[in-house]
Amino acid sequence: MSSIASSVVTIETSPECIPSTPSWLGEVAVMAHYLSRLGLLERIALEVRFSRGRFGIYEVIDFVAVLIGYALSGERTLEKFYERLEPFALPFMALFAREQLPSRSALSRYLGALDQSTVEALRSLFQEDLLARPPREEGGEQRAGLQDRCADLWKVFDEDATRQAARQRALPHSSDLPSASRRMNEVCAPGYTGRKRGEVVRTRTTLLQAHTQQWFGTYGQAGNGDYRGDLLRSVQILMRYAAKENLPLAHILLRLDGQYGEMAVVIDLASRGLCFLTRGKDYGLLDLPLIQAHLQGPPDEVFTHAETGTSRALFDCPHFPLPGTGLTMRVIVATHPATGTPAPIGVTRDGVVLRHSSSPPCRNALLLLAMSLLCTCIEVPSRPSSPTRTKSKILTAGSLRHPVDRSFGKSSPNGCGTCVWNWAIVSIRLRCASPNLRRPNPLPTVKLPSLI
Repeated sequence: MSSIASSVVTIETSPECIPSTPSWLGEVAVMAHYLSRLGLLERIALEVRFSRGRFGIYEVIDFVAVLIGYALSGERTLEKFYERLEPFALPFMALFAREQLPSRSALSRYLGALDQSTVEALRSLFQEDLLARPPREEGGEQRAGLQDRCADLWKVFDEDATRQAARQRALPHSSDLPSASRRMNEVCAPGYTGRKRGEVVRTRTTLLQAHTQQWFGTYGQAGNGDYRGDLLRSVQILMRYAAKENLPLAHILLRLDGQYGEMAVVIDLASRGLCFLTRGKDYGLLDLPLIQAHLQGPPDEVFTHAETGTSRALFDCPHFPLPGTGLTMRVIVATHPATGTPAPIGVTRDGVVLRHSSSPPCRNALLLLAMSLLCTCIEVPSRPSSPTRTKSKILTAGSLRHPVDRSFGKSSPNGCGTCVWNWAIVSIRLRCASPNLRRPNPLPTVKLPSLI
């Protein structure tokens, strides 16, 4: 038997503090190199101007670089981000071809004084770059989207407005004290809080492409916001996108939730020729004679979900006239028996829960299938081993923090968690159902409703 000689381990220590490199610095380096190669950093420095005193040597590009790094770092607050970045400030700014990192006070003054015109200039610049370089598959052909049996390509977008509540401390009020001044008053206002705890809220509206998960627009406003104005801005973006991709505007499918389910919004979208899909919130529509006549007859389709066993009876009203206009829309009413638990969506009448969705009068198979899925409120189970997590940011006492992670597939603050996962499943099954597509690993097809 051979003996193994014991080795000597030498441990050296030093009182000098050598901080470790942040784990996110490599991702920032890749992003900075990509933006520099595309010329975006140079365009920001030359085209986006914002002049104000007490900025010293800093330009807009300096603050944009800090915000990009903060977004990629995942740090809970800007204060923690600056503490982690301070030992590497010079190489960090060198990635963006800048020399000096703006101080925290300079960044605070910049964000407080930033006007809307500068924000719109940055927004327009990034939107132009997004439309100029769409994602391409192998062969250079862009096929991301939903494809029906007629080989027509559809682009699905999701717009949703999310409110975040901010809690405020109780301050003393007396004649010998000045009036209270809260920092949240500049970005928040009283509004609908829902089930969230807080006194003031802020609304963020996002426009996301479901297939590529690209952000095409994000708008933030105090209080409940202007959801109709933000929707019209998103429509303008989608019109430019359709013109850039040479797609018919009717092949852009915009999914909206119940907040947009009023008649005025439907008229706005129908008059612009956009294909939309929204859940209605005006339940007085169900009392109209045309809808009541359909509800008295047999359902056009009974849809049963294979996983949850939930069954919905669908009533199709293909040509419903919009009041005051020469336009028509399609209304599908979904009904199911009421249970002991009150239904969170819909109205209960005579032991039956009714909910309805609206869309343009189109008989396309893809659109009707999507409407059926939306009406039946399919619950997609979250994947237990998914590496993707959704984080939200909640405003508390003037700070921005991340709460506990939420599993992908559940409701997310930006309103796209469940929607994107649902559309992904529909996309996969529709592509497999199309006879014109080659698929090495076929998946089960989905049964289309007979009313198509």
